[in-house]
Amino acid sequence: MNGAGTWALDEADYHRISEHLSDLLRESNARCAMLVDRTGQLLCKSGESMSFDATAFASLTAADFSANDQLAKMIGEEDFASLFHQGEKESMYLADVARRVILVVLFDERTTVGLVRLRVRQTVRDLKQLFEDMFDRAPRVEGGRSAGLLEGAEDEIDRLFSD
Repeated sequence: MNGAGTWALDEADYHRISEHLSDLLRESNARCAMLVDRTGQLLCKSGESMSFDATAFASLTAADFSANDQLAKMIGEEDFASLFHQGEKESMYLADVARRVILVVLFDERTTVGLVRLRVRQTVRDLKQLFEDMFDRAPRVEGGRSAGLLEGAEDEIDRLFSD
């Protein structure tokens, strides 16, 4: 995996992620699936509309996962790869994907945590590969400057204004 701090999600990546989330929902009978980055940004959402602010939810999800990472360290674990929160009617299952994003699955009594967990495992494997491909595509920093989209822009600007 690339250790780069930045990566880009393009339209094709977004569609592939959406397909994985839709497949997960169909196969698990869950209500909603979201992908949230570790900073709390909502990357993608699929399934039923929820009655809460998805942006605030994404931020709280990232905070929850970070807090649980600290709890894991306190008991001698590196981290927790997944979390499960069970409510009276609604539950949620959270899973780490490639140490950069969190898969959140919201479900109710129409399914079981066992089925959700089973389907999440395959989805996490698929998404991990997709994200590792994106990380590998991320611009590399060379000599203190980012290589990639703006590479060569300085030279081109110099040529334009030197005439």
